[in-house]
Amino acid sequence: MTTLKKALTSVAALALSTAAALAETELTVYTAIEAEDLARYAETFNATHPDIKVNWVRDSTGVITAKLLAERDNPQADVVWGLAATSLLLLKSEGMLEAYAPVGVENLDPKFVDKSDPPAWVGMDAWVASICFNTVEAEKLGITAPTSWQDLTDPQYKGHVIMPNPASSGTGFLDVSSWLQIFGEDEGWAYMDALHENIARYTHSGSAPCKLAASGETVVGVSFAFRGAKSKAAGAPIDIIVPSEGVGWDMEATAIIAGTDDLEAAQKLVDFTVTKEANEMYNVGYAVVAYPGVAKPVEFFPEGLLDAMIDNDFEFAANNRADILKEWQSRYDGKSDAQ
Repeated sequence: MTTLKKALTSVAALALSTAAALAETELTVYTAIEAEDLARYAETFNATHPDIKVNWVRDSTGVITAKLLAERDNPQADVVWGLAATSLLLLKSEGMLEAYAPVGVENLDPKFVDKSDPPAWVGMDAWVASICFNTVEAEKLGITAPTSWQDLTDPQYKGHVIMPNPASSGTGFLDVSSWLQIFGEDEGWAYMDALHENIARYTHSGSAPCKLAASGETVVGVSFAFRGAKSKAAGAPIDIIVPSEGVGWDMEATAIIAGTDDLEAAQKLVDFTVTKEANEMYNVGYAVVAYPGVAKPVEFFPEGLLDAMIDNDFEFAANNRADILKEWQSRYDGKSDAQ
């Protein structure tokens, strides 16, 4: 073999070896993103990064948060892609996140970026609370439409309200934490005591109450607006109501877990999550996204909802999460669905 041929053979072997090594890069990604969206997220990322395989571990926000905390001393995840910012703030306070400023982060709306420099997490999109109200079932039962959260404590709604369990659902937690901020702590718990009298059951999914209202299995589903808009667009006889006191909200966010063995690949994934392309992908499932100018109008998304979003105190929600959930479970868990 000539010297040149030997050199070319060595280069080819090195290239194959490198490609094989890249192809073997796998990331364990914990997420609370809706299961129906996961394949689309991975396929879009792999269109530009075919060398990195995403292995999803998907569950509800509360379960994923608890799992990450339980693995604090032996982390199993490389990246969290799509978990409530309030959960990531909690993980940040525990020193579990790898600070990283992804390429292009300066293009995002600043309120979607952690304030630390470099940031510990970056936001993707926001979801906003609302009430899904089945007009057909309400007319049969002679129930009038609520205009406020307080209205839902009226006896006419007894047994006709379903909401998410805040211990397992991010939507449920943003509802509870926002009520404590809107009404104050004592009045907030008093409100939930009264609401509990009308609750039929607590689900473990944030979208389930709206789906149940859309199908007529309940009259009132405390859920989030985008799910209501999708159900209404599909023909469900529901109105999406924005309570007059204001509405809670949270954002999905992304972060690298400290101690990952694949930091470079994890950084590439997080770089992708802040791109315009990724935000266009989020807009399929969310009306509000982090990249300005990307969000397109959503059919049946309620007017005035964005103005009704409360000045959310994420630090309050994160720092008091454990105590809030402990108190909530001690009062109301008896009506929760079985896990």
